Amino acid sequence: MVKRGFDVFVSAIALIVLLPILLLLIVLVRFKLGSPVLFKQTRPGLHGIPFNMLKFRTMTDKRDPQGNLLPDSERLNKFGMLLRSTSLDELPGLWNVLRGNMSLVGPRPLLMEYLELYSPEQARRHNVRPGITGWAQVNGRNAISWEEKFKLDVWYVDNRTFWLDMKILFLTVKKVFVREGISASGQVTTSKFKGSEKH
Repeated sequence: MVKRGFDVFVSAIALIVLLPILLLLIVLVRFKLGSPVLFKQTRPGLHGIPFNMLKFRTMTDKRDPQGNLLPDSERLNKFGMLLRSTSLDELPGLWNVLRGNMSLVGPRPLLMEYLELYSPEQARRHNVRPGITGWAQVNGRNAISWEEKFKLDVWYVDNRTFWLDMKILFLTVKKVFVREGISASGQVTTSKFKGSEKH
């Protein structure tokens, strides 16, 4: 109850305080990346229940002569990279937090297609609400392996406290300024999870 109350309070205040920045970003994203301004995607939430996650779009819709989308590396321009490296693209997620789909802190919501690829241990990451930031994000983000991320996620599930959340939020702010772990080696962000041996 304390965690949920804190999520509601902080996300509501943040949405009000950051409204001018959000409006500016809406204009810039529309001008530099196109529309729709918001990227919506179905992700698994608490207990794997689907919800629509919101982010600012960070890639254009550039296509080849046949009408196929170009690779991510060719659609992610400097402005999109700036949004990702500063985590400004995550700001619309505050609405997900306010609605109760997400928490400020928790395992990141990944793709629906990954649900059937998790081992029973890895699937325990869905025993809590997904977060805008999390223990894995402040301990490597996209620069660590999927297995390492999931171990960190499950560790958080087993050891979560209000004070751990405060630590994660503080470290998140620090990471944003340092801009560490944004991409995996040789990737625009990170490679897709293809499953691991189930135990």
